[in-house]
Amino acid sequence: MESFLQTLIAGVLLGGLYALIGIGMTLIMGVMKIINLAHGDLMMVGMYIAFWMFTLFGIDPYLSVFIAAPILFFLGVLMQKFLINPVLKVDSILPENQVILTVGIGMVLANLATILFTSNYRSTPVSYSTSAWYLSDYWHSAPIELSLSVTGTVSFIFAVVITLALWFFLAKTDTGKSIRATAQDIDAALLMGVNVKRMRVVTFGLGSALVGAAGCLFIPSYYLYPSLGGQFTLIAFVITILGGLGSTIGAIFGGLILGIFESMTATYVGMGWAPVGRFLIFVAALVFLPGGIASLLKKKGVRR
Repeated sequence: MESFLQTLIAGVLLGGLYALIGIGMTLIMGVMKIINLAHGDLMMVGMYIAFWMFTLFGIDPYLSVFIAAPILFFLGVLMQKFLINPVLKVDSILPENQVILTVGIGMVLANLATILFTSNYRSTPVSYSTSAWYLSDYWHSAPIELSLSVTGTVSFIFAVVITLALWFFLAKTDTGKSIRATAQDIDAALLMGVNVKRMRVVTFGLGSALVGAAGCLFIPSYYLYPSLGGQFTLIAFVITILGGLGSTIGAIFGGLILGIFESMTATYVGMGWAPVGRFLIFVAALVFLPGGIASLLKKKGVRR
């Protein structure tokens, strides 16, 4: 039981970060109707920003969130405005070509990182990277011994705060409501006077900022290298499919489910089987729940 609870806690903490990554891709998918396959490479850029802020100026990776997120937002805005928007305007180009464009952007980012920073593995050796909080320290008569890693807990708290801030932005601000309207029905949004082109630019910037922030939250406990982005693009893609295309609430549940499933797989099957578990969830979602978690939430009347 102790091992199961410990694994469950680790899975929830990891799932919170996965959800943050998935929400970024889901937002872009909901508004633009394309999968951004440069998503993980944008996260890699955010991780390099956090790494160099720590190496050059001694800035804690968690504080680098406030530096990396704005930088990634403007990078996303520039990518959308000058690279993706011109492709969207060409009616003869298929939607698949827009996805291929994001693949090319990801390759450029990964190769630029290799040229500028080499392919060496890097990390931020913060003092608390191996620290943990133990339940017995606060509850001496606890029936079981459970622990929470400092990096996992702090990263999870940051992810929750960022997610709540995003919810407030989307639900309470005019720009957020315009983004939601664009995602639900572009034609209706245009009729209501929404600047759809601007919302697309803002959304791509926002999705990039979210994954850049996630990179800062991951780097205290992960190694960094230029080709890192591919695996996180795959994770975000699985979460987007599992949660339901364009559903932010579905992405949150999808991230948590994937994090818990990977943690359980790593504990009870083997560390090397975690990616296999990820693939199994992806296939199961396509076969048994093609509409994703969003389809279940829709039946219960939960808003996306």
